[in-house]
Amino acid sequence: MRLLKATGIKALALGAMFAASAAVQAGTLEDRIHAGETIRLGFAAAPPWAYAGNDGSAKGFVNGIAIDVLERMGHTNIEPVLTDWSSLIPSLKAGRVDIVTGGMYVVKARCENMDFSDPIGAFGDTFVVPKGNPNNLQTYQDLIDQNLTMVAPSGYNTLADAREAGVPPGNITEVPGTTEALAALRTGRTDAVATNVLEAKHAADMDDAFEISDPQAFVGRDKQVVGIGFRPEDSAFREAFNKALKDYIGSEAMMATVAPDDYIEAFLPGDLTTEAACKAD
Repeated sequence: MRLLKATGIKALALGAMFAASAAVQAGTLEDRIHAGETIRLGFAAAPPWAYAGNDGSAKGFVNGIAIDVLERMGHTNIEPVLTDWSSLIPSLKAGRVDIVTGGMYVVKARCENMDFSDPIGAFGDTFVVPKGNPNNLQTYQDLIDQNLTMVAPSGYNTLADAREAGVPPGNITEVPGTTEALAALRTGRTDAVATNVLEAKHAADMDDAFEISDPQAFVGRDKQVVGIGFRPEDSAFREAFNKALKDYIGSEAMMATVAPDDYIEAFLPGDLTTEAACKAD
């Protein structure tokens, strides 16, 4: 009888412990912080925006900005979580990460699935093409006119933009990430990678087999703001993050952090807002 009673007490204790753990996982980010849990930064391998260092640490200028701002808020217990680009928003919604630092454009469809911080920058798109740009690709219309193909990582806005511009679905390939996209271009399985200017420049700088098309000639969406993603239930934390971000954005401290990853003053968001970007079609 005593054994059964003791076993029952242990079972109740374990149940309470697991319930408490589940509550922490299901609660707000502030609940996790108060419970001593890490702040989990979710990002994909998309240099120079975000990527894992050789030691597994969170690198890239979006991670740098997020970490600096969190530290200004008094938070240093931070954990990097590397995942696929297409898994970032699902991971946030499922509670597997707390903040998305992948470097996402603020677009309407994403605003319907998570809340963005105030902008941390504004950027445009372009093509990565073989050295010399042999097909003289500058726009989606050039792909259409020459019946050429393009590739982009799953979840990138350039996939929808290309379809909207009229590029035939059979000429558009979706791959898991930037590595696979560049591999397809390198091996001649596609004619162009449609991506943002920063990733395009990084690819060209890292591999002399590539170059980027003229960003000024590219016809796509207007310069797009980028933000850091939060769950809707973490609105209080996001507002505190925005308050700390306001004094940080464009500061000498920020520019020193982001300089190694090719972020320059021209990429600062200026007067562009998250609210306007979320409403834009």
